[in-house]
Amino acid sequence: MTTTSGAAYAPEPIPAPVVGAGDFSFAAVGLDHGHIYGMCEGLMGAGATLKWVYDPDPAKVAEFRDKFPDVRVARAEDEIFGDDEVGLVAGAPVTSERCALGLRAIEAGKDYFVDKAPLTTLDQLAAAREATARTGRKYAVYYSERIHVEAAVLAGQLIEQGAIGRVLQVMGLGPHRLGTGRPDWFYEKEKYGGILCDIGSHNFEQMLHFAGAKDAEVGYSAIANYNHPEHPGLDDFGEASIVMDTGASGYVRVDWFTPDGLSTWGDGRTFVLGTEGYLELRKYANVATDQGPGHVFLVDGKGEHHIVAEGKVGFPYFGQLVLDCLERTETAMTQEHAFKAAELSVLAQQGARVLSA
Repeated sequence: MTTTSGAAYAPEPIPAPVVGAGDFSFAAVGLDHGHIYGMCEGLMGAGATLKWVYDPDPAKVAEFRDKFPDVRVARAEDEIFGDDEVGLVAGAPVTSERCALGLRAIEAGKDYFVDKAPLTTLDQLAAAREATARTGRKYAVYYSERIHVEAAVLAGQLIEQGAIGRVLQVMGLGPHRLGTGRPDWFYEKEKYGGILCDIGSHNFEQMLHFAGAKDAEVGYSAIANYNHPEHPGLDDFGEASIVMDTGASGYVRVDWFTPDGLSTWGDGRTFVLGTEGYLELRKYANVATDQGPGHVFLVDGKGEHHIVAEGKVGFPYFGQLVLDCLERTETAMTQEHAFKAAELSVLAQQGARVLSA
Protein backbone atom coordinates (compact mmCIF):
# COMPACT_ATOMS: atom_id res chain seq x y z
CA MET A 1 0.00 0.00 0.00
CA THR A 2 1.37 3.42 -0.93
CA THR A 3 0.42 7.02 -0.25
CA THR A 4 1.98 10.13 -1.69
CA SER A 5 2.44 11.62 1.77
CA GLY A 6 3.40 8.49 3.68
CA ALA A 7 0.37 8.86 5.94
CA ALA A 8 -0.77 5.66 7.61
CA TYR A 9 -4.20 5.00 6.12
CA ALA A 10 -4.39 1.22 6.20
CA PRO A 11 -7.30 -1.12 5.57
CA GLU A 12 -8.61 -3.60 8.04
CA PRO A 13 -7.11 -7.11 7.66
CA ILE A 14 -8.22 -9.13 4.66
CA PRO A 15 -11.03 -11.36 5.93
CA ALA A 16 -10.44 -15.09 6.26
CA PRO A 17 -13.05 -17.78 5.52
CA VAL A 18 -15.70 -17.87 8.24
CA VAL A 19 -16.78 -21.51 7.83
CA GLY A 20 -15.15 -24.77 6.86
CA ALA A 21 -15.96 -27.10 3.99
CA GLY A 22 -19.54 -28.35 4.22
CA ASP A 23 -20.50 -26.08 7.12
CA PHE A 24 -22.70 -23.85 4.92
CA SER A 25 -24.03 -24.91 1.52
CA PHE A 26 -25.67 -22.82 -1.16
CA ALA A 27 -27.07 -23.25 -4.67
CA ALA A 28 -27.03 -21.18 -7.86
CA VAL A 29 -30.36 -20.85 -9.68
CA GLY A 30 -30.81 -18.67 -12.76
CA LEU A 31 -27.71 -18.00 -14.84
CA ASP A 32 -28.89 -15.21 -17.14
CA HIS A 33 -26.39 -12.63 -15.89
CA GLY A 34 -22.66 -13.19 -15.53
CA HIS A 35 -22.71 -11.66 -12.04
CA ILE A 36 -23.68 -15.13 -10.77
CA TYR A 37 -20.01 -16.08 -11.10
CA GLY A 38 -18.83 -13.26 -8.85
CA MET A 39 -21.60 -14.03 -6.37
CA CYS A 40 -20.54 -17.66 -6.13
CA GLU A 41 -16.82 -16.84 -5.99
CA GLY A 42 -17.44 -14.39 -3.16
CA LEU A 43 -19.40 -16.91 -1.11
CA MET A 44 -16.87 -19.66 -1.75
CA GLY A 45 -14.06 -17.32 -0.74
CA ALA A 46 -15.83 -17.00 2.61
CA GLY A 47 -15.81 -20.81 2.97
CA ALA A 48 -19.30 -21.61 1.71
CA THR A 49 -19.84 -24.76 -0.35
CA LEU A 50 -21.50 -24.53 -3.78
CA LYS A 51 -23.63 -27.68 -3.86
CA TRP A 52 -26.19 -27.27 -6.65
CA VAL A 53 -26.85 -25.40 -9.88
CA TYR A 54 -30.06 -25.15 -11.87
CA ASP A 55 -31.04 -23.33 -15.04
CA PRO A 56 -33.47 -24.47 -17.75
CA ASP A 57 -30.79 -23.78 -20.39
CA PRO A 58 -28.31 -26.71 -20.54
CA ALA A 59 -25.74 -24.53 -22.32
CA LYS A 60 -25.64 -22.07 -19.43
CA VAL A 61 -25.28 -24.95 -16.97
CA ALA A 62 -22.43 -26.47 -18.99
CA GLU A 63 -20.60 -23.14 -19.04
CA PHE A 64 -21.14 -22.76 -15.30
CA ARG A 65 -19.72 -26.23 -14.66
CA ASP A 66 -16.61 -25.33 -16.63
CA LYS A 67 -15.94 -22.80 -13.87
CA PHE A 68 -17.27 -24.87 -10.96
CA PRO A 69 -16.80 -28.54 -11.97
CA ASP A 70 -17.73 -29.99 -8.55
CA VAL A 71 -21.25 -28.56 -8.51
CA ARG A 72 -24.20 -30.94 -8.84
CA VAL A 73 -26.77 -30.26 -11.57
CA ALA A 74 -30.36 -30.21 -10.33
CA ARG A 75 -33.17 -31.46 -12.55
CA ALA A 76 -35.53 -28.76 -11.25
CA GLU A 77 -35.69 -25.98 -8.69
CA ASP A 78 -37.60 -28.24 -6.31
CA GLU A 79 -34.62 -30.56 -6.00
CA ILE A 80 -32.71 -27.64 -4.52
CA PHE A 81 -35.58 -26.25 -2.47
CA GLY A 82 -36.11 -29.67 -0.90
CA ASP A 83 -32.48 -30.07 0.19
CA ASP A 84 -32.23 -29.22 3.88
CA GLU A 85 -28.47 -28.71 3.61
CA VAL A 86 -28.93 -25.70 1.31
CA GLY A 87 -29.15 -22.55 3.40
CA LEU A 88 -28.98 -19.97 0.64
CA VAL A 89 -30.07 -19.68 -2.98
CA ALA A 90 -28.03 -17.33 -5.18
CA GLY A 91 -29.81 -16.16 -8.30
CA ALA A 92 -29.21 -14.02 -11.39
CA PRO A 93 -32.14 -14.69 -13.72
CA VAL A 94 -33.69 -12.06 -15.99
CA THR A 95 -34.14 -8.97 -13.82
CA SER A 96 -37.93 -8.93 -13.90
CA GLU A 97 -37.96 -12.58 -12.74
CA ARG A 98 -35.60 -12.16 -9.79
CA CYS A 99 -38.25 -11.36 -7.22
CA ALA A 100 -40.41 -14.34 -8.14
CA LEU A 101 -37.43 -16.68 -7.70
CA GLY A 102 -36.69 -15.08 -4.35
CA LEU A 103 -40.24 -15.53 -3.14
CA ARG A 104 -40.14 -19.22 -4.11
CA ALA A 105 -36.82 -19.67 -2.31
CA ILE A 106 -38.09 -17.89 0.81
CA GLU A 107 -41.29 -19.95 0.90
CA ALA A 108 -39.08 -23.05 0.70
CA GLY A 109 -37.28 -21.90 3.84
CA LYS A 110 -34.12 -20.62 2.16
CA ASP A 111 -32.34 -17.29 2.36
CA TYR A 112 -31.97 -15.54 -0.99
CA PHE A 113 -28.97 -13.72 -2.51
CA VAL A 114 -29.87 -11.97 -5.74
CA ASP A 115 -28.01 -10.01 -8.36
CA LYS A 116 -28.75 -6.32 -8.66
CA ALA A 117 -31.23 -4.97 -9.61
CA PRO A 118 -33.13 -7.18 -7.16
CA LEU A 119 -36.55 -6.31 -8.62
CA THR A 120 -38.19 -4.02 -11.16
CA THR A 121 -41.53 -2.83 -9.71
CA LEU A 122 -42.96 -1.46 -6.49
CA ASP A 123 -45.41 -4.38 -6.36
CA GLN A 124 -42.47 -6.79 -6.34
CA LEU A 125 -40.84 -4.73 -3.61
CA ALA A 126 -44.01 -4.92 -1.50
CA ALA A 127 -44.16 -8.70 -1.97
CA ALA A 128 -40.50 -9.11 -1.00
CA ARG A 129 -40.91 -6.93 2.08
CA GLU A 130 -43.95 -8.93 3.16
CA ALA A 131 -42.24 -12.29 2.66
CA THR A 132 -39.09 -11.34 4.58
CA ALA A 133 -41.06 -9.76 7.43
CA ARG A 134 -43.34 -12.79 7.73
CA THR A 135 -40.68 -15.50 7.50
CA GLY A 136 -37.52 -13.83 8.82
CA ARG A 137 -35.70 -15.02 5.69
CA LYS A 138 -33.18 -12.83 3.91
CA TYR A 139 -33.43 -11.15 0.53
CA ALA A 140 -29.77 -10.12 0.19
CA VAL A 141 -28.59 -8.16 -2.84
CA TYR A 142 -25.31 -8.29 -4.76
CA TYR A 143 -24.59 -4.56 -5.04
CA SER A 144 -21.23 -5.54 -6.44
CA GLU A 145 -19.85 -2.07 -7.21
CA ARG A 146 -19.47 -1.52 -3.47
CA ILE A 147 -19.30 -4.92 -1.78
CA HIS A 148 -17.07 -6.58 -4.40
CA VAL A 149 -14.73 -3.68 -5.23
CA GLU A 150 -11.78 -3.18 -2.91
CA ALA A 151 -11.55 0.58 -3.47
CA ALA A 152 -15.16 0.93 -2.34
CA VAL A 153 -14.65 -1.35 0.65
CA LEU A 154 -11.65 0.72 1.73
CA ALA A 155 -13.56 3.97 1.22
CA GLY A 156 -16.25 2.72 3.58
CA GLN A 157 -13.62 1.87 6.19
CA LEU A 158 -12.02 5.31 5.88
CA ILE A 159 -15.36 7.06 6.24
CA GLU A 160 -16.18 4.99 9.33
CA GLN A 161 -12.77 5.97 10.77
CA GLY A 162 -13.67 9.65 10.31
CA ALA A 163 -11.07 10.35 7.63
CA ILE A 164 -13.23 12.95 5.86
CA GLY A 165 -15.58 13.96 8.68
CA ARG A 166 -19.34 14.07 8.13
CA VAL A 167 -20.39 13.10 4.61
CA LEU A 168 -22.10 15.93 2.74
CA GLN A 169 -22.42 14.52 -0.77
CA VAL A 170 -21.89 11.27 -2.66
CA MET A 171 -21.57 11.38 -6.45
CA GLY A 172 -21.34 8.19 -8.48
CA LEU A 173 -20.47 7.77 -12.16
CA GLY A 174 -21.25 4.39 -13.68
CA PRO A 175 -20.36 4.24 -17.38
CA HIS A 176 -20.56 0.82 -19.01
CA ARG A 177 -19.61 -0.63 -22.40
CA LEU A 178 -22.55 -1.98 -24.35
CA GLY A 179 -20.49 -4.35 -26.47
CA THR A 180 -22.05 -7.10 -28.55
CA GLY A 181 -23.79 -10.38 -27.88
CA ARG A 182 -26.26 -9.12 -25.29
CA PRO A 183 -29.38 -11.29 -24.90
CA ASP A 184 -32.69 -10.01 -26.25
CA TRP A 185 -34.12 -9.34 -22.78
CA PHE A 186 -31.35 -6.84 -22.12
CA TYR A 187 -33.07 -4.40 -24.51
CA GLU A 188 -36.63 -4.90 -23.22
CA LYS A 189 -37.40 -2.35 -20.53
CA GLU A 190 -40.09 -4.39 -18.83
CA LYS A 191 -37.50 -7.14 -18.35
CA TYR A 192 -34.36 -5.23 -17.33
CA GLY A 193 -36.21 -2.44 -15.54
CA GLY A 194 -34.58 0.62 -17.13
CA ILE A 195 -31.10 2.03 -16.63
CA LEU A 196 -31.72 3.74 -13.27
CA CYS A 197 -33.36 0.62 -11.87
CA ASP A 198 -30.66 -1.62 -13.29
CA ILE A 199 -27.10 -0.29 -13.11
CA GLY A 200 -28.25 2.79 -11.21
CA SER A 201 -29.14 0.60 -8.24
CA HIS A 202 -25.42 0.21 -7.46
CA ASN A 203 -25.11 3.94 -6.97
CA PHE A 204 -28.25 4.45 -4.91
CA GLU A 205 -26.93 1.80 -2.52
CA GLN A 206 -23.52 3.50 -2.32
CA MET A 207 -25.05 6.91 -1.66
CA LEU A 208 -27.04 5.55 1.28
CA HIS A 209 -24.10 3.53 2.63
CA PHE A 210 -21.38 6.16 2.44
CA ALA A 211 -23.66 8.85 3.89
CA GLY A 212 -24.92 6.56 6.66
CA ALA A 213 -28.49 7.28 5.54
CA LYS A 214 -31.57 5.18 6.11
CA ASP A 215 -33.94 7.02 3.78
CA ALA A 216 -33.92 9.48 0.88
CA GLU A 217 -36.13 11.30 -1.59
CA VAL A 218 -35.60 11.46 -5.33
CA GLY A 219 -35.42 15.13 -6.36
CA TYR A 220 -34.79 14.72 -10.08
CA SER A 221 -34.26 11.91 -12.55
CA ALA A 222 -33.92 11.61 -16.30
CA ILE A 223 -33.34 8.90 -18.90
CA ALA A 224 -32.60 8.92 -22.61
CA ASN A 225 -31.94 6.79 -25.63
CA TYR A 226 -29.48 9.12 -27.31
CA ASN A 227 -27.74 6.86 -29.79
CA HIS A 228 -29.39 3.44 -30.09
CA PRO A 229 -32.59 3.82 -32.14
CA GLU A 230 -32.31 0.18 -33.20
CA HIS A 231 -33.12 -0.71 -29.58
CA PRO A 232 -36.06 1.55 -28.63
CA GLY A 233 -36.45 -0.12 -25.23
CA LEU A 234 -32.88 0.69 -24.17
CA ASP A 235 -32.01 3.59 -21.91
CA ASP A 236 -28.42 4.42 -22.82
CA PHE A 237 -28.23 7.35 -20.37
CA GLY A 238 -29.66 8.06 -16.94
CA GLU A 239 -29.13 10.49 -14.09
CA ALA A 240 -30.74 11.25 -10.75
CA SER A 241 -30.28 13.34 -7.65
CA ILE A 242 -31.47 12.53 -4.14
CA VAL A 243 -31.60 14.16 -0.72
CA MET A 244 -30.90 11.79 2.18
CA ASP A 245 -32.25 11.86 5.71
CA THR A 246 -28.81 12.84 7.00
CA GLY A 247 -29.02 16.07 5.00
CA ALA A 248 -26.45 14.80 2.50
CA SER A 249 -27.14 14.98 -1.22
CA GLY A 250 -26.44 12.36 -3.86
CA TYR A 251 -26.06 12.27 -7.62
CA VAL A 252 -25.71 9.39 -10.06
CA ARG A 253 -24.96 9.27 -13.77
CA VAL A 254 -25.02 5.95 -15.63
CA ASP A 255 -24.63 5.28 -19.33
CA TRP A 256 -23.68 2.82 -22.04
CA PHE A 257 -21.07 5.02 -23.76
CA THR A 258 -17.70 3.59 -22.70
CA PRO A 259 -15.47 3.99 -25.77
CA ASP A 260 -13.59 1.04 -27.18
CA GLY A 261 -10.26 2.66 -26.34
CA LEU A 262 -10.71 2.25 -22.60
CA SER A 263 -8.81 -0.70 -21.17
CA THR A 264 -11.80 -1.99 -19.20
CA TRP A 265 -15.61 -2.06 -19.40
CA GLY A 266 -16.16 1.23 -17.61
CA ASP A 267 -14.38 4.05 -15.81
CA GLY A 268 -16.48 3.79 -12.66
CA ARG A 269 -15.80 6.57 -10.20
CA THR A 270 -17.23 7.73 -6.89
CA PHE A 271 -16.67 11.07 -5.18
CA VAL A 272 -17.46 11.57 -1.49
CA LEU A 273 -17.31 15.05 0.00
CA GLY A 274 -16.97 15.44 3.75
CA THR A 275 -16.55 18.27 6.22
CA GLU A 276 -12.87 17.40 6.74
CA GLY A 277 -11.81 16.12 3.34
CA TYR A 278 -12.90 14.22 0.27
CA LEU A 279 -12.43 10.90 -1.49
CA GLU A 280 -12.26 9.92 -5.12
CA LEU A 281 -12.48 6.27 -6.11
CA ARG A 282 -11.12 5.18 -9.47
CA LYS A 283 -12.45 1.69 -9.23
CA TYR A 284 -11.56 -0.09 -12.43
CA ALA A 285 -8.83 1.99 -14.08
CA ASN A 286 -6.51 4.92 -13.52
CA VAL A 287 -6.87 6.24 -17.04
CA ALA A 288 -3.78 6.46 -19.26
CA THR A 289 -1.61 4.56 -16.78
CA ASP A 290 -0.69 0.91 -16.37
CA GLN A 291 -1.59 0.99 -12.66
CA GLY A 292 -4.67 -1.23 -12.94
CA PRO A 293 -7.78 -0.92 -10.76
CA GLY A 294 -8.44 -0.10 -7.12
CA HIS A 295 -7.36 3.50 -6.54
CA VAL A 296 -8.50 5.65 -3.62
CA PHE A 297 -7.50 9.32 -3.54
CA LEU A 298 -7.95 11.00 -0.16
CA VAL A 299 -7.40 14.69 0.48
CA ASP A 300 -7.58 15.82 4.10
CA GLY A 301 -6.03 18.33 6.44
CA LYS A 302 -2.69 16.50 6.35
CA GLY A 303 -2.17 16.23 2.62
CA GLU A 304 -2.93 14.34 -0.56
CA HIS A 305 -2.97 10.54 -0.34
CA HIS A 306 -3.08 7.97 -3.14
CA ILE A 307 -3.93 4.57 -1.70
CA VAL A 308 -3.90 1.43 -3.85
CA ALA A 309 -6.49 -0.93 -2.46
CA GLU A 310 -6.30 -3.76 -4.98
CA GLY A 311 -5.26 -7.03 -3.34
CA LYS A 312 -5.00 -5.46 0.10
CA VAL A 313 -8.56 -5.13 1.38
CA GLY A 314 -10.66 -8.17 0.47
CA PHE A 315 -14.42 -8.49 0.59
CA PRO A 316 -15.84 -8.82 4.11
CA TYR A 317 -19.46 -8.74 2.94
CA PHE A 318 -19.53 -12.41 1.93
CA GLY A 319 -18.32 -13.83 5.21
CA GLN A 320 -20.67 -11.50 7.05
CA LEU A 321 -23.57 -12.72 4.90
CA VAL A 322 -22.75 -16.37 5.59
CA LEU A 323 -22.65 -15.71 9.33
CA ASP A 324 -25.84 -13.67 9.11
CA CYS A 325 -27.58 -16.65 7.55
CA LEU A 326 -26.25 -19.00 10.22
CA GLU A 327 -26.74 -16.71 13.21
CA ARG A 328 -29.81 -14.74 11.98
CA THR A 329 -28.05 -11.40 12.34
CA GLU A 330 -27.79 -8.34 10.06
CA THR A 331 -24.10 -7.51 9.87
CA ALA A 332 -23.42 -7.60 6.13
CA MET A 333 -26.30 -5.28 5.20
CA THR A 334 -29.67 -4.66 6.80
CA GLN A 335 -32.71 -5.86 4.94
CA GLU A 336 -34.23 -2.40 4.90
CA HIS A 337 -31.05 -0.89 3.44
CA ALA A 338 -31.10 -3.41 0.57
CA PHE A 339 -34.77 -2.68 -0.06
CA LYS A 340 -34.40 1.11 0.25
CA ALA A 341 -31.74 1.19 -2.46
CA ALA A 342 -34.05 -0.85 -4.70
CA GLU A 343 -37.00 1.41 -3.90
CA LEU A 344 -35.08 4.56 -4.83
CA SER A 345 -33.95 2.90 -8.07
CA VAL A 346 -37.51 2.05 -9.09
CA LEU A 347 -38.89 5.45 -8.07
CA ALA A 348 -36.16 7.28 -9.96
CA GLN A 349 -36.82 5.18 -13.05
CA GLN A 350 -40.59 5.57 -12.88
CA GLY A 351 -40.43 9.33 -12.38
CA ALA A 352 -37.69 10.03 -14.89
CA ARG A 353 -37.98 12.78 -17.44
CA VAL A 354 -37.31 11.43 -20.93
CA LEU A 355 -34.62 13.46 -22.67
CA SER A 356 -34.50 13.66 -26.45
CA ALA A 357 -31.48 13.69 -28.70
